[in-house]
Amino acid sequence: MFKNYFKIAIAVLKRRKFFTFISLFGISFTLTILIVLTAFMEVLLSPAYPDVNRNRELFINSLELTNKDGSYMMKGRASFYFVNNFVSKMKTPEKLTMHSSRSTTNAYPNDRKLSVDLMYSDLAFWDVYQFKFLEGKPFNAQQLKNAEQVVVISEDMVHKYFGEGVPAVGKEVEVNNLKYRVIGVVKTVPSTLIYIHSDIYLPYTLAANTLKGTSLTGGYVVTLLAHSSADLPAIQEEYQQLLKKVPHPEKYHDLLSSYADTYLESFTRDVLGRSGSSGRDRFFLLMATVIFIFLLLPTVNLMNINVSRIMERSSEIGVRKAFGASSRTLVGQFLVENMILTVLGGCIGLILSLLIISILNSSGIIANLSLKINFTVLCYSLLACLVFGLISGVYPAWRMSKLNVVTALKANN
Repeated sequence: MFKNYFKIAIAVLKRRKFFTFISLFGISFTLTILIVLTAFMEVLLSPAYPDVNRNRELFINSLELTNKDGSYMMKGRASFYFVNNFVSKMKTPEKLTMHSSRSTTNAYPNDRKLSVDLMYSDLAFWDVYQFKFLEGKPFNAQQLKNAEQVVVISEDMVHKYFGEGVPAVGKEVEVNNLKYRVIGVVKTVPSTLIYIHSDIYLPYTLAANTLKGTSLTGGYVVTLLAHSSADLPAIQEEYQQLLKKVPHPEKYHDLLSSYADTYLESFTRDVLGRSGSSGRDRFFLLMATVIFIFLLLPTVNLMNINVSRIMERSSEIGVRKAFGASSRTLVGQFLVENMILTVLGGCIGLILSLLIISILNSSGIIANLSLKINFTVLCYSLLACLVFGLISGVYPAWRMSKLNVVTALKANN
């Protein structure tokens, strides 16, 4: 039976080429957009080199001080004073590291202007994040304490500054009119890892101006590494208790707020957070709404096209009913036709997605971007195809099954 349905469906799709093209275009275009966006989201949110422990990490990326009437006063990254005197005393995390926000400056190798990113970090940075060293090693405790002019640079930085295939360890790089000795080269971090991507990593003691004062806000991001993901709530609770003990100016009394967030929450809180909420649930609701609307529009359009196709085939339906075809048989046939159409559109969408992802990965628009379609993305894509086929086919199939034999036959005249 299904074999006959399949043959009829292919014949119908060939006969009505315009409807087939419009339907396939709508399905494949929608699925292509969804698959590529899903691949982007996975790259942004999933653990990846060198941040392989993200499932058991929390991030402190801001502190906010407000006055007593609740109006905004001050907001920024954590200061060295705050991290060194308070956060570093936490007992629950396995490890914690601090590093500065990434900043951009210029270097001039061989009289060429080169824009480079640099970042200051502590020793634990190299333990929390699993960098792959291609040459050399990270700076040690003595070099950090002595504020030696040493740096770890990325593989891309080696290529841009020294050239392809040139050993870099032991050589010097000049940045901001200061010379630094290269002691290590790491595999380049993708630029999609906003917190830790950089060209140059320096000991934080070289940023002497950030180590002074007692201000709570400064320029450092803190990563707290838990023994396991089950410890994350305990770390968050310990951090909130710690904040209550942090002294701050009288006019900010009891109005210091900060959070140890998961990677996603560290971004959603600023945009969607309300009254202490991380905004994560709002983010998922917003994403679900966008996807629903994005799927709904082509589904409704496909449904309307299917209804038009049914009206054109009313005489065929009338003849089949006159010869004893049941409504169930006709509904089954039409649903199979629609599912074949949506699966074909899904296959085209997957092919287009692979093509677009390949172009994006090789284009260099986003440095070291590595998008891919994994098993999860593929399953969701196929599920979307099935939803397309069922939603857009049920109502037209029901309309077809209710056609009166006499009325359907008259439509041919």
